[in-house]
Amino acid sequence: MDLSAPEIRVLGCLLEKQRTTPDAYPLSLNALRLACNQATNRDPVTEYDEAVIRDALHRLSRRRWARLASGAGSRAPKYRHLLDEALGLPEDELAVLCVLMLRGPQTPGELKQRTERLHPLADLAAVLDALERLIGRDLAARLPRRPGQKEERYTHLLGDDEAEPRTPAASGAPAPHWTPPPPAGAEVEDAAQAPSPPPVAAAPAAAPAPDPRVARLEDEVAALRADVAALRASLDALRADLGA
Repeated sequence: MDLSAPEIRVLGCLLEKQRTTPDAYPLSLNALRLACNQATNRDPVTEYDEAVIRDALHRLSRRRWARLASGAGSRAPKYRHLLDEALGLPEDELAVLCVLMLRGPQTPGELKQRTERLHPLADLAAVLDALERLIGRDLAARLPRRPGQKEERYTHLLGDDEAEPRTPAASGAPAPHWTPPPPAGAEVEDAAQAPSPPPVAAAPAAAPAPDPRVARLEDEVAALRADVAALRASLDALRADLGA
């Protein structure tokens, strides 16, 4: 897959809004712009204008992954995705893939929480099962653990713009440079001339771990605000059609 970042964001937003605000779906260009650029439930946060989104829709249409869905008499063009038809994925895989497209690499625990409004998954085993099926289709990959992180993270493979190394060897880090040892006797002379090291500052106390319940409530409130914004945009488009 070689989707661009705007294509991935547009496709993810169409898929998300189809599930969360079905009454406002398909989306007008303005509603899709608001969905792409919303400051919550998105990583990274973007500022795409209508020209960028229109170009992404054109490219997705050529792939047969999106199409115009408004009627001939509608003043505001509306768009829908064709991802479920193009890939033939079940609902659980679509939900996981959608959240990966909108929020980047995540752990199974994060995916379990963030797919609730799209397609609830029973437990972590169900999340891992969906991930393994996506990996088998070459649509997702497992990433190495970050230092101090217990859970593995997963990413989508729809485009290379957000890709991370799947193994430490692929990170591209340069090999350590070998320095020859000093001549005999130089260590004593250097030690005598070297200044004493400065005192080491005490490490700051570790911040308390955030309460996962608070994070979940914040995500739910942010998602509701985004849904209200999409509904308002759709109502504005409907008023424009009725006033034509």
